[in-house]
Amino acid sequence: MSVDGARHASSHHPAWTRCAHWVAAVSILVLAFTGFVILMAHPRLYWGDVGNGLTPALIELPISPNYRHGGWASVTPFFDRTGSPVSASRTFPLFNENAWGRSLHFLTAWLLTLTGLAYLAAGVLTGHLRRRIVPAAGDLAPARLSEDVRRHVRFAVRRDAGSPYGTLQKIAYTFVIVFLLPLAGLTGVTMSPAVTTAFPFLLTLFGGMQSARTIHFGVWMALMGFLLVHVVMVVATGFRQHMRAMTIGDR
Repeated sequence: MSVDGARHASSHHPAWTRCAHWVAAVSILVLAFTGFVILMAHPRLYWGDVGNGLTPALIELPISPNYRHGGWASVTPFFDRTGSPVSASRTFPLFNENAWGRSLHFLTAWLLTLTGLAYLAAGVLTGHLRRRIVPAAGDLAPARLSEDVRRHVRFAVRRDAGSPYGTLQKIAYTFVIVFLLPLAGLTGVTMSPAVTTAFPFLLTLFGGMQSARTIHFGVWMALMGFLLVHVVMVVATGFRQHMRAMTIGDR
């Protein structure tokens, strides 16, 4: 194979990376949609262990009928004695019909987790992560970074030798693979009482179940920002070429 041919072949995406890419892309979109549906049931985020309709919220999102309901109704005792049962204090029906969203969210999370573990194992064994994804020391040199930033601003993304990605892409992909996705998974399982009963250190690690929920929301917002920038760059730098490379492996 000629040098050009070898360079051309080395810049192609292996079949297993293309499969992992599309499974991950679909999974992230499904998780974002079902996560939004789940959040609509109670669009308030807290810090610490406790969070409910009577707890001051850290963030309140205007995304559901549960938002700004107009205040709580007066509680009325049923009997004239201490400790009597009281009437409900809500003034609106709860919007909690999201069981399908939770089931699909958990199922998709497992699909993404297994795909990610398979990708990491194959990436380490084949050297894919070392050669193509993780930035080398030379990639992080200030001059090279500033050059790559200028190229991204002009939508003239450089491909490094032996890799289809430039320096900024490598940094972004490594950050997502090594930090954001694992953090999303850990904060997600920290919201499960069954998991935290078995692994209580998770509650200590994230400062409580509600803190984990708030971090989980922030991580997914960061992932949506990454996805938006990723799609914009794909469209701006050659949509057809990138789609061919990531589907059939031919530029």
